[in-house]
Amino acid sequence: MNNLSKSKDEKKLNLFWVIQRIKKGYPIQIFAVLVCIVIVVVTTLIGTTFFKALIDDYITPLLQSGQKDFSNLDKAIVRLSFVCAVGVIASYVQSTTMVKIGQGTMRGIREELFSHMQRLSVSYFDTHPYGDTMSIYTNDVDTLRQFIGVSLPNILSSIISLISVFITMLILNVPLTFLSLGMILIIMFISNKSASISMKHFVRQQDQIGEINAYIEEMMSGQKVIKVFCHEDAVEKDFLVINEKLRQSASKANSYANILMPIINQLGKFSYVVIAIVASVASVKGYMKITVGEIVTFLALVQSFTQPLSQVGQQVNAIIMASAGVSRLGNLLYAQPEDAGGDISLVNAVHKDGALEETADRSGMWAWKKGDKEYVEVKGDIKFEDVDFSYVEGHTILHDINLYAKPAQKIAFVGSTGAGKTTITNLLNRFYDIDKGNIIYDGIKIKDIKKSDLRKSLGIVLQDTHLFTGTVMDNIRYGRPSASDEECIGAARLANAHGFISRLPEGYQTNIGDRGNKLSGGERQRLSIARAILKNPPILILDEATSALDNESERLVQDAIEHLLRDRTTIVIAHRLSTIVDADVICVLDHGTIVEQGSHADLLALNGAYAKLYRLQVAREELIP
Repeated sequence: MNNLSKSKDEKKLNLFWVIQRIKKGYPIQIFAVLVCIVIVVVTTLIGTTFFKALIDDYITPLLQSGQKDFSNLDKAIVRLSFVCAVGVIASYVQSTTMVKIGQGTMRGIREELFSHMQRLSVSYFDTHPYGDTMSIYTNDVDTLRQFIGVSLPNILSSIISLISVFITMLILNVPLTFLSLGMILIIMFISNKSASISMKHFVRQQDQIGEINAYIEEMMSGQKVIKVFCHEDAVEKDFLVINEKLRQSASKANSYANILMPIINQLGKFSYVVIAIVASVASVKGYMKITVGEIVTFLALVQSFTQPLSQVGQQVNAIIMASAGVSRLGNLLYAQPEDAGGDISLVNAVHKDGALEETADRSGMWAWKKGDKEYVEVKGDIKFEDVDFSYVEGHTILHDINLYAKPAQKIAFVGSTGAGKTTITNLLNRFYDIDKGNIIYDGIKIKDIKKSDLRKSLGIVLQDTHLFTGTVMDNIRYGRPSASDEECIGAARLANAHGFISRLPEGYQTNIGDRGNKLSGGERQRLSIARAILKNPPILILDEATSALDNESERLVQDAIEHLLRDRTTIVIAHRLSTIVDADVICVLDHGTIVEQGSHADLLALNGAYAKLYRLQVAREELIP
């Protein structure tokens, strides 16, 4: 089984998906925008066709008659000014409305992305770099802003303009209209070819933007290591390679896209000249009855006909980038979400009349609920039966794992790095599913338990404590969002954290910074323990929780851990063997297999791998002054 493979069910999105969201979310606003566009197009046509009336109905008669009465012309100009003012107002309403539609649509997309991301499995994040995912939220979503706010209105306006102008041209002169249409078809053919080539390079560009973001994110998080090993020049060289790939893709994409505008402009000017010559010759030769005003008006209409195509050409970069961005967005939005697991749920329970009964209130007792009326008390009984597991098919990480942890027992895992210790805890949380065997929790296969409820029954304290931006109180309450301030403070006291918290500038309301960077390692760890105490889970996982601490911090943390261990099953991944000598069961792992299993005394008597490892650590500690 390949647990880290990408979903084969990923769907592809295109810009029509964005348009459908807009239609569904903002139907009234879109209708208003269309009305405004029609008004703008009509007012523009009125202004364009005014040339015919100006020349044929006003200027030519005045020249022929020799009169100087401009009153009718003044009235016509006033009417035209009013029409233009209406067009300006409609254009303003259209622009402001599209801004609101665009920002609202992007907000909805970001919310949907984030909500879906929370439902993805851990394996997704193992196979997708953080920087690449961040690029989807920022760069790819932002490409839609330009598309919705500028490109889409231009496309709508262009379509309506083309239809309106084409009808007007037909009414004015049919032969010249079809001559113009031939030139337009040439322009559209060239535009399509250029856009299709550019699209391939824009997609590649968006992918490489994600790659470069991922690299920068990795280098920023690893600055201490880079500086300690004087690796600045090496990482800069690697960056230059990635950056050069981005430059090449961006150059090719924009070169093909930017060549479109000059082509459209020049062909438009050429068609303008051709039609002017044909119309003039046809009029002089008598092949076509057409006035000077009609020729001037028709030429203006030709310009109006090519202008929408020019506007689309100006937006081709934004359209192609948005298309590439929405395609990458679909890779995240339609990534296969984590399945919910089984149908057995976790509920609060109380003993009543010799039987378990569900209660809505927090009772301090939990039960597994099977069906409507069957309950099994949560005790923390864990068994692994013949478990095999592999992250990647064909590369087994755990093989034939058999172990047990009775309620309130402490079971410890030791072994070299990569032996599979942390993987066992990942399987218990169902971050991944096993290839073979069973994991039994209180007599229930964990695959039959809802994943969210399974994880509610588990607490974890990691070596690398992850705190969140916010206050001390916020991070403690993360263990149980419904907890009161008094309960959070009580948990902090049990975790030996209340003392240092009280000395902070604002106490429990002190902002601890990004990932708790304003606190020491020992302080962060005690907050993590307080969080676990507040959750009060029946099973606790300690993943080398003290290995990175100094002696004083370790003593304080160990004291805090003692409060956690009471009356609950504890699974410990140990680095310092002195912390697990009191464990009920110690499992020694080597290359994914349990090679020894028993108590500390039993394993020392066995004089095997554990005994050698323990004596080595003791000897090493004795050498340290």
